[in-house]
Amino acid sequence: MATSPAAIAPRTSQITPHHGGGYYLDDGPGDNPPANIDQIPDAVPKIEPLKTAANRPYTALGKAYTPQTALMPYEETGIASWYGRRFNGHNTSSGEPYNMYAMTAAHPTLPIPSYARVTSLQTGKSVIVRINDRGPFHSTRIIDLSYTAAHKLGLIQGGSGMVRVRAITPDEISQGRDIADNTNHAHGIFLQLGSFVEHANAERLLAEASTQLDHGSTALVILQHAQRYRVALGPYQDEDSAMQAEKEIQTRMNLTPFRIVLP
Repeated sequence: MATSPAAIAPRTSQITPHHGGGYYLDDGPGDNPPANIDQIPDAVPKIEPLKTAANRPYTALGKAYTPQTALMPYEETGIASWYGRRFNGHNTSSGEPYNMYAMTAAHPTLPIPSYARVTSLQTGKSVIVRINDRGPFHSTRIIDLSYTAAHKLGLIQGGSGMVRVRAITPDEISQGRDIADNTNHAHGIFLQLGSFVEHANAERLLAEASTQLDHGSTALVILQHAQRYRVALGPYQDEDSAMQAEKEIQTRMNLTPFRIVLP
């Protein structure tokens, strides 16, 4: 991770890294951490302009890195580490101050900013983070998580753990679209995954579902009606297709969808 504004200057090709990742013996939350760290919501994926300066080739600890300059599929399994109060408030490679209680992460080459799903292979827990920093620059580690992201994955006490990192692509993000269910565009069988008063909560579920389900010829949508936002998969034009999708949702997301039939 970058530790000073100089590390993100547009003309730099050298990043001065910290060796983050689980200073769990003398790092961690501040004096007054949030009482509900486990309830802090995941990052909500959206398509953002990439930061040119943060995605230029650079070197750290004598090794050259070439970040991706486009959002594309990416998946890797390896060790995740984390960083906490030692770097809280320091500039990240994106130019934003590091917030240890936000759902962010550092990665050597994924675009800045971008989003990824990180799944602990030890606890089975999964979170979505926003990539806004560089690191870790350690041969055995593939991602450095914020304190909160590591806490939600159950990695704090050990300082590190095996994870799978999967980039969330623009296609997955754009699969979600808002549809007023009284329009001519919404017909057929929809499988509702959740219903919310707050649009942001619907977006979070949509982002999670987009990484777990195979949409096929359908799309994840947010149906807006009667001051509720319903995250749903559809439309399906026949009963067999809807039933097959129901089984997939039950298997992959461990929930039983509610059927909505729009004439």
